[in-house]
Amino acid sequence: MSIGNSPEDDRPSVGRALQQARIAAGLTVEEVSASTRVRMPIVQAIEQDDFSRCGGDVYARGHIRTLARAVGLDPEPLVEEYDADHGGRPAPTPAAPLFEAERIRSEPRRPNWTAAMVAAIVAVIGFVGFTLFNGGEDEPSTTAQVAEGSKPDKTAAKPTATKPADKEPVPSESAIAAAPRDKVTVKLSADRGKSWISAKDHNGRLLFDGLLLQGESKTFQDSERIDLVLGDAGAIELFVNGKQVQDRFGPGQVERLSYTKGDPEAG
Repeated sequence: MSIGNSPEDDRPSVGRALQQARIAAGLTVEEVSASTRVRMPIVQAIEQDDFSRCGGDVYARGHIRTLARAVGLDPEPLVEEYDADHGGRPAPTPAAPLFEAERIRSEPRRPNWTAAMVAAIVAVIGFVGFTLFNGGEDEPSTTAQVAEGSKPDKTAAKPTATKPADKEPVPSESAIAAAPRDKVTVKLSADRGKSWISAKDHNGRLLFDGLLLQGESKTFQDSERIDLVLGDAGAIELFVNGKQVQDRFGPGQVERLSYTKGDPEAG
């Protein structure tokens, strides 16, 4: 009695599935490479299930997603098959504590103008009282002049306290507008579509690896450097250290970026 192969045994590998879909779509390796910006040797190696040229699991997943979209396949089953064949995907580090720290840090930066005005009025009253006490009865005219002249000081303190309010940061800029200079802060917003992203700190620790849906945003911070991989850079708006990086990426373009405390000038 013979035992037949299961359907899973007949399922093509990741590379074979991509190759078959490319051929069915009538595309050459050169055309796929040109549309995805993935170099031809890497495309050819992936179609042979050789992922050593990708530079690691994170980059391999990004290439698989990009090539799958280019040939009309759903990338997620292919990525899951890749993870199953290569030991599974590492659990991403939750970014929520970082966002909470940013929200907590941004609040104390708002000036407390009410406290400043009260302090100014108390200082004026204290000065008047001190002058009256030291002047005594020997110089009544001088005391009267000082007391009379102190009245405009109360109104003078008001514009001094309220004038800098015009410079208060717009609330929507939040912690990005007040990015600390001793760290690198990177914000990613999926304003033009969804994109897979990966972020690491300067030690190579994975901060996030997943899909950023349209309308969502992520913020990452490190003391020295943030390394990014964008599966569809054209869908992402990028802010580095409080400054927007001008859009230079095309739709479906895979980008590997690194930013430090000196960027975006250095980037």
